[in-house]
Amino acid sequence: MTEKKNNNVPPPKHSGNSLKPGEKKADSKSNKQPKYPVFWIYGILIALFIGLQYYLNTKNRPHETNWSEVKTEMLASNHIERIVVINQKKAQIFIKKEYWPSYKSKHEGDYSQPSEEGPHYTFNIGSVETFEKNLREAQEESDYEVLPEYHEERNWAGELLWTIGPFALIILLWLWIFRKMNRGSGGGPGGIFSVGKSQAKIFDKDQKVTTSFKEVAGLAEAKQEVEEIVEFLRNPEKFTKLGGKIPKGALLVGPPGTGKTLLARAVAGEASVPFFSMSGSDFVEMFVGVGASRVRDLFKQAKEKAPCIIFIDEIDAIGRARGKNPNFGSNDERENTLNQLLTEMDGFDTNSGVIILAATNRADILDRALMRAGRFDRQIHVELPDLKEREEIFKVHLRPLKLGEDVSVEFLAKQTPGFSGADIANVCNESALIAARKNKEAVTKQDFLDAVDRIIGGLEKKNKIISKEEKNTIAFHEAGHATISWLLEYAHPLVKVTIVPRGKALGAAWYLPEERSITTKDQLLDEMCSALGGRAAENNIFGRISSGAQNDLEKVTKQAYAMVSYFGMSEKVGNVSYYDSTGQSDYNFTKPYSEKTAELIDEEVKKIIDEQYERAKNVLRENAEGHKKLAQLLLEREVIFSEDLEHIFGKRPWDKKIIEPENHNNQESAEIEKIPETADEDTDK
Repeated sequence: MTEKKNNNVPPPKHSGNSLKPGEKKADSKSNKQPKYPVFWIYGILIALFIGLQYYLNTKNRPHETNWSEVKTEMLASNHIERIVVINQKKAQIFIKKEYWPSYKSKHEGDYSQPSEEGPHYTFNIGSVETFEKNLREAQEESDYEVLPEYHEERNWAGELLWTIGPFALIILLWLWIFRKMNRGSGGGPGGIFSVGKSQAKIFDKDQKVTTSFKEVAGLAEAKQEVEEIVEFLRNPEKFTKLGGKIPKGALLVGPPGTGKTLLARAVAGEASVPFFSMSGSDFVEMFVGVGASRVRDLFKQAKEKAPCIIFIDEIDAIGRARGKNPNFGSNDERENTLNQLLTEMDGFDTNSGVIILAATNRADILDRALMRAGRFDRQIHVELPDLKEREEIFKVHLRPLKLGEDVSVEFLAKQTPGFSGADIANVCNESALIAARKNKEAVTKQDFLDAVDRIIGGLEKKNKIISKEEKNTIAFHEAGHATISWLLEYAHPLVKVTIVPRGKALGAAWYLPEERSITTKDQLLDEMCSALGGRAAENNIFGRISSGAQNDLEKVTKQAYAMVSYFGMSEKVGNVSYYDSTGQSDYNFTKPYSEKTAELIDEEVKKIIDEQYERAKNVLRENAEGHKKLAQLLLEREVIFSEDLEHIFGKRPWDKKIIEPENHNNQESAEIEKIPETADEDTDK
């Protein structure tokens, strides 16, 4: 027990007479003096050289003067011994020794003082001809004439610095760049010589992932598949004694946010083997051949540490089907990378003990050679969670929250159909933020409902300016949706309707869709009729239509085309489907049907939509009084719930079980009818 306790103590704080090898190594590293870059030494030497030059040049520098002072004081008093013109630019004045002390006393306290021998003063002469003329005129009445001397001087240190300095700077800069490029040549990141090295993060016994299968809620079937891989790595004899072999690869397929990467992290945390984690985009570089080189290096490292696991996230970045790439180049770097990956996964050379996990949400575009047995032996589908799985996911994400007594996990799971694991995590986080904003001590049920509202519909904008006429139109539009959805058998049960702007929508309706695996034609038609209820209500009540039904029409049009061209629900077109589940025709320029068939599809789509539009108008005419009451109630309250519709129209006879009574203030939905006619950007309250 004591030894185990000491192992958890960090090496610098370890007490005792003996140190373990790992601890000694850590201590020796900590005692190393930091290495200073050699360029700091170069910089200090250059600074010293420049400082020395400046000091030497300013120590015995003559005082600056001008021609007027020289003429009136020095020449007139006959104090000048000699005048030396340097490089035909400057004149240096040498004062006679007997007169210098009196001049020197004038400059007491100056930083630099000329030497006793001189020169003592200096000034710019301008042109030589003018200087000589002025000098002659100033000495015309003097008995003693001073003639100028002309000398040529060169600043060897300065010229050397300006000549060699730029080249030295270029060489130093080149050395610095070379060191930067060469820094990763041994395998580390950041160097140009390591551009072909693998960028994978390695997790082994020194850097272990803490995620476990307990933190992966739901996904029972997917967990069973990957747990078997982990069990094989831990106890291979259990399988090999029966002649079984470990799968070479497993591909995690599913929509975004369903937990594919989390499942891979759990494998890394549970498996006691090295784990290589890499993204598909890490293989792609601007340099030709880098992707293939990184694949080779990745598998080389993996073979050295076998048995191990390689995880490639978003493998569709390099695994797209060859020849179906939108980049029409003849030599595609992505295809070269894929070819090398195919060779390494199941080529001439065997990879014993190396298991490959990959994740993607676009399995339909992956290359067939990548998907075959021997490379990815298993395809593990990670789908959106059902009701029971959502309960398990909520239990995981509710652990760190301080919950109120009215929060029910079962209730929350029912209010979030179609939510992924990431969406549920976001709901829990948003609910905690909303509760904190309201200064609550715990997160209540209403906070969760507000969070669902916020995520699905956007931020509520009560201060948005809407005219009375527009508000009236929105109210009847939303009441039309609500009325038809309540009166049709297969339409989704309504939960809430609001005319308070939220996000870009001026009004919204929340529904609780039934979770089903297949959908019948009657169900699709009822949903389509309900979606057209807003446009039908505007036409019946006001005799005009608005742009508010844009989102409804878009959804209805896509649904109708799917019914005709995908689901074979049109009598004239027949039982044919033009949907390509493989994704191989994404970039084809031709349609899989003739122009005549295209016209027939358009006619059938228009016929279906027109029929449901007329049906919606008829339903609203037959229930005009209830529709009007609902719209007036909506104008009065701005928000109405399912029991308000039940009070006006009565119970739905075909409902097996509508939402519990406590659901009346539920903010939930899987569909939102948006009216973007005057929608503005979200504005925080």
